[in-house]
Amino acid sequence: MGSSFPGATGLSEISIYDWPGADGAAGGSPHLHTASTEAYVVQEGAGRLETLDSNGFTSTPLVPGTVLWFTPGTVHRAINDSGDLKVLVVMQNAGLPERGDAVMTFPPEHLVDAAVYRRAAVLDHGDADAGLAAAENAARRRRDLALEGYLELKEAVLRSGPRALGDFHAAAARLAGSMNGTWGRVLAGGAVQQAETTRQQLRSLDTAESFYLSKARTTMGKRENHRIFGMCGRIQAWELSDN
Repeated sequence: MGSSFPGATGLSEISIYDWPGADGAAGGSPHLHTASTEAYVVQEGAGRLETLDSNGFTSTPLVPGTVLWFTPGTVHRAINDSGDLKVLVVMQNAGLPERGDAVMTFPPEHLVDAAVYRRAAVLDHGDADAGLAAAENAARRRRDLALEGYLELKEAVLRSGPRALGDFHAAAARLAGSMNGTWGRVLAGGAVQQAETTRQQLRSLDTAESFYLSKARTTMGKRENHRIFGMCGRIQAWELSDN
């Protein structure tokens, strides 16, 4: 859902990839977000979330009912141990992740500038009519490249501590900075606007003014049977209906 979802957050359901990686663990493309906090609510299956952050390396079990979230700068990798790991994702600042807020852990030679990064990150699988297999192969190639860089980064953090993240953080900031031309407008029309609306409502309540309550309405999200290939897995999102 877009920025009109409560709190200008985004909501999606992700079936974590069950593709084994170079280290034998199945999962998606490790990455970080530069401006958005992400939350997981585990729905089905079992797995782990590996993170690299100010605490170093951490592996957190994922089982139904687990709720956890991680702030910008946290490198995270979802691992699918059961084969059917599914999570509900709540993303801060809906619209920013789709505009380059996320940066995958490619090897350094793919992080030198936005054009080079984009060539590695885009899911280019040729003819759009080539079908599901071509799209999956493209997503696998991207995952494998991100995993290659991640495993090197993980070893560096285990060896030297969180300071080993410095170069990747700097590269991510450069890449995000080159792509964030519209971010201010997204924020202004989303989280900032919702916060200002709440501020105005509180002012109305200070004077016992209830007029704004007469504009109450209910909105329903419409689920389309369409899953795209995301970074961590196959993504199911919801669109706003006309109701």
